[in-house]
Amino acid sequence: MSCQPMRDLSRQSQPDTPATPRHDLPITEPRPADMEMARVLKTKPVSMASDPTSGSITFWRHDPLHDVVAPMADHVIMAFPAEPVRFERREGKAFVSGMTRPGTVTVIPAGSTSRWDIYQPLSVVQLYLPETTLKRVAHEAGTTAPGDLVERTAHPDPITSRLLLSAADALEGSAALDALFRHQLTDLLATRLLAAHAGSPATFELAIGGLSPKVLRRAIECLRSDSDTDVSLAALASDAGLSRFHFCRAFKESTGLSPHAWLRQHRLEQAMKMLRDTDVSVVSVAAALGYSSQTAFAAAFRKLTGETPSDWRRRMR
Repeated sequence: MSCQPMRDLSRQSQPDTPATPRHDLPITEPRPADMEMARVLKTKPVSMASDPTSGSITFWRHDPLHDVVAPMADHVIMAFPAEPVRFERREGKAFVSGMTRPGTVTVIPAGSTSRWDIYQPLSVVQLYLPETTLKRVAHEAGTTAPGDLVERTAHPDPITSRLLLSAADALEGSAALDALFRHQLTDLLATRLLAAHAGSPATFELAIGGLSPKVLRRAIECLRSDSDTDVSLAALASDAGLSRFHFCRAFKESTGLSPHAWLRQHRLEQAMKMLRDTDVSVVSVAAALGYSSQTAFAAAFRKLTGETPSDWRRRMR
């Protein structure tokens, strides 16, 4: 199995404050979605995680805006975590006015352009999904040929909204966990878009059965490895001889957990053993388990146990 490091990417925005549609932008081809959003929103994202095999997930807090979103190379899916905000969207003669709300999603298909007027500051989680990822998921899932994604504006869809919003608070500061979570989530969101937001909704050929004992053992050995082994879905699925879609399904069938949930549980058990049976510091435990900081480790530990690592250690001794 190949061992390729995963990395997070972020881009900075360029100041630009037009009050009317921009017709002077020399755009000859669609821009990457992160670059166009940074231009339009005139700020940097609060957080961003990007991977070429899946797409990008970003969390923004931005001021009111009045601008044209130029054609983008990626499909853009948005979900709104909190405050309702009034907006207007114009595309040709089409006009939509409404409120962003939790439980709704906006879909901007790749290549489309529209004028946006948003009248208050807004928090939004966005997925930038390459067409290649959407096609890969459709192929791996054995779908019927789906139609193009449909333009949606603050469209009620609690399932897609909940999935996308989970990305904003589930990245835990561990490179392996974060990458695995993003891969699973992106594939799941792509599957949902194909089923609910395509011109011809896709149907999926569902297989049954889990991984063979030998393949499951190899996958678990990789997930347990303390080395720099690549635990991306692509690597795990390739070693199993399956697509990412079917590997995730079969792994959960065999273990009762998704690969990400299994690895998170394993890391928690490792942390508990180190905290209970050794005197190493909490910061050393965090580093040994691949967390970017003691704060990130403590937040992940508390999310799963309800206690900080230090409080849990004192109680168990």
